[in-house]
Amino acid sequence: MKKWTYRFMIELTNHRFLSLSIKKFAQSKISKPFIKSYAKVYQINQEEMQQELHTFSTLHDLFTRKLKTDVRKIGNEKDAVISPVDGVIEDCGEITTQKELVVKGKSYSMSEMVGNEENVEKYIGGTFIILYLSPRHYHRIHSPVTGEIVNEFSLGTKSYPVNRLGLKYGKSPLSKNYRMISEIVHDKGSLFLVKVGAMYINSIEKTTQSNFLKKGEEVAYFSFGSTVVLLFEKDTFILKNDLQTPTDVRMGEVLGYLKDKKCL
Repeated sequence: MKKWTYRFMIELTNHRFLSLSIKKFAQSKISKPFIKSYAKVYQINQEEMQQELHTFSTLHDLFTRKLKTDVRKIGNEKDAVISPVDGVIEDCGEITTQKELVVKGKSYSMSEMVGNEENVEKYIGGTFIILYLSPRHYHRIHSPVTGEIVNEFSLGTKSYPVNRLGLKYGKSPLSKNYRMISEIVHDKGSLFLVKVGAMYINSIEKTTQSNFLKKGEEVAYFSFGSTVVLLFEKDTFILKNDLQTPTDVRMGEVLGYLKDKKCL
C-alpha cells in the first residue's frame, strides 16, 4: 500500500509545468531571500564555499556552488578510483548474469539504464556503485578516473525521486529517469558514469568540452540533488575492503582500484 500511495503522489506532482516553475523560481532573483534559510536547514558547510553566502543571487547559484581550491583531496594512489561527487554510497555490488543491478532489493535492467544492449555484455560480472546527492551536498561532478569519453548520450524524460524512499518505492528511477551517460575508457578497461536527474529538475549541465579527462577534473553539475551510478567492466575494478553502505563520501575519496584483467 505504501508503495502505490507513494507512486500516486509523485505522479500527481511530477509534471512539466510544476518542474519548469520550480526551476524558474530557483534560477530567479526572487529566490534570493530563501538562500540563508536553505543553507541553515540543510546545514551547508559555508567554510568550504568559494563564495560567501550573501554573494549568491539565486538558489540555483547556491545549488551549483564551487568549492575553495584544495578542500577536496584527490586520491592519487596508483590505479585509485575516486568518488566523482560528495554524497552517500547507497549501495554497491555485482552486475548479475541477468544484466541487472539489485539495489535496495529491487532489480534494475542495465540494458535499460544505459540503453545499449551491445555494450552491456562486457559489464556482466562487473561492479556497480550508487551515489546519492541530497539537497545539502556539493552538486558538481568530477571524473573518477583518468581516461577518454568514447560515447556520451542522454535518455529518459521525467525524473522521479532518487532518495531512499524513491529507490524503495519508486518505479525504477535509476533506469527510467532522465540521465546523461558517459562511457569512459581508461588504461585497464572501461566504465559508465551515469548521471541521473532528480525529481522535478532534469538539468544536468556539462562543464567540459574535452573528451580527455584527468582524474578529479570537473565534468558537469546537477541543478538539484540527484544520483550518480558507476558501472565497471568485469575484472577491471575491486572495491576497497572497508567500503560500507550506506556511508557518506566526499569527492576525491578512494572507492576502490583498477585491476589488470590478466592479473585476475
